[in-house]
Amino acid sequence: MARTTTLEETYVDQVKQGTDALFILLGAIMVLAMHSGFAFLELGTVRKKNQVNALVKILVDFAVSTIAYFFVGYAVAYGTGFMVGAETLAAKNGYELVKYFVLRTFAAAIPAIVSGGIAERARFGPQLIATAALVGLIYPLFEGIAWNQAFGIQAWLKAATGAEFHDFAGSVVVHAVGGWIGLAAVVLLGARRGRYRKDGEGRHMMSAHPPSSIPFLALGAWILAVGWFGFNVMSAQTIDKISGLVAVNSLMAMVGGTLVAVLMGKNDPGFAYNGPLAGLVAVCAGSDVMHPAGALVVGGVAGAIFVFMFTLTQNKWKIDDVLGVWPLHGLCGAWGGIACGIFGSTALGGLGGVTMGAQVIGTLMGVVWALIGGGLVYGILKATMGLRLTQEEEYEGADLSIHKIGSTPDREVSW
Repeated sequence: MARTTTLEETYVDQVKQGTDALFILLGAIMVLAMHSGFAFLELGTVRKKNQVNALVKILVDFAVSTIAYFFVGYAVAYGTGFMVGAETLAAKNGYELVKYFVLRTFAAAIPAIVSGGIAERARFGPQLIATAALVGLIYPLFEGIAWNQAFGIQAWLKAATGAEFHDFAGSVVVHAVGGWIGLAAVVLLGARRGRYRKDGEGRHMMSAHPPSSIPFLALGAWILAVGWFGFNVMSAQTIDKISGLVAVNSLMAMVGGTLVAVLMGKNDPGFAYNGPLAGLVAVCAGSDVMHPAGALVVGGVAGAIFVFMFTLTQNKWKIDDVLGVWPLHGLCGAWGGIACGIFGSTALGGLGGVTMGAQVIGTLMGVVWALIGGGLVYGILKATMGLRLTQEEEYEGADLSIHKIGSTPDREVSW
């Protein structure tokens, strides 16, 4: 005889559905707030004549990402869409909608990451087209592989290596993919005019472009760091899966990245405030399986990677990645994917269930796909529309060239 559901059980189910919806909504709001951190981090790093552009770009990219992910990207990643009646969407307290909300804030991080690399010389319109393509197609394809068993790749990895590719909160899916797309965009765009030049004797010289506002840079980093605890902890997606281990591992990686970056960066505030972000990027993948001591090491290594590789790319390789998005997100994200296989193992105090083979293969897949996708999107735009401001527009600054106003107008404008 079939067991009937009691009123108490029905009530408990309803409360859990509502709590899950609230839990993930709070996570979505925290990650939404992180985008203001992206904006202020870029605003504080670029020169004063490009501050308005940094603020507007992040906001409008977010809006374009919302549309692209709602109508296309979510369906590409998860095989389901939202073009049904509102009654269906409201089921389970609208949980599927708030799940979309939090995942689209993750997706919007891709153009926000790229934005920092191509700052000060990119055209506005082509970047918005790139955002739609990246969030609607390029990012969701790998998201579906990692988080929704797309194309059977996770099943193959489990059969071949003993475990699936594990990326709890997106070290690879979000950060490495965004960072390696950013590298493709930066290389195709080229360096800012005057950044690298030759002197009268033919020697290569590098012009210093110091941050315009250390306080705004620091504000952006703090907002990102606080929001990251929503990014990581609420990746659990339901209240019964929440883990304090994720929170403390995130904290330990953050401070590990900070201390190593300050030490290696010789107290430079730019390194000091990117250090915690490097640690947080790296810990995302294994934050649910590592021991806190392991997370501290992972964050410290990430801080070292950022300082060393940012200096190398800027000074030796002459890659004009303005905010260092490739070292910060691309390389530290890839390190996080691999580190999950190291420090998530039971031998080093982790919970296990991960293998180095799966982590290395999954990470390499994300890197290769990001380079291919970013190269295609920005390569096509460069060939058809052009990516760069003109020399005159770049000299004048993106604020006046694109938005017709500076961040602190010193004269009245006649309308």
